[in-house]
Amino acid sequence: MNRNDEKRLTIGALAKTVGVNVQTIRFYERKGILKPSARLSSGYRLYDSECIKKLNFIIQAKGLGFTLAEAKELLGLRVRSSGNPDIVRAKVVRKLEDIRQKIAQLGQLEKTLERLADDCQNRKVSDHCPIIERMEDHI
Repeated sequence: MNRNDEKRLTIGALAKTVGVNVQTIRFYERKGILKPSARLSSGYRLYDSECIKKLNFIIQAKGLGFTLAEAKELLGLRVRSSGNPDIVRAKVVRKLEDIRQKIAQLGQLEKTLERLADDCQNRKVSDHCPIIERMEDHI
């Protein structure tokens, strides 16, 4: 099937196919991530299977913790020289390090909140709300 025979979707059909809203697709267009493959004389945008692939990629990348800018950069690597695996791997390893750091920070946050909840239950600080007092004192 050549490109002209390929089924093209309107923006609404594309949004429904990949599970995003129309505004998301328009936003990605404004950011230069997605382009319609054609326009009808009525002005309707039409999108091909490549747009579906890009949108699915972005959704997956964001689900893995990549920002939209990082997803766009990865898409650019996909287009250029088959995505140079070493560069892609380095970006994934960097994202993994970021996520591990966030997990450590969330662990500390969890311990602090547990301590505050325990203080509140035991009223260790005073008769007033120990959570509010601790937060006023910068924990």
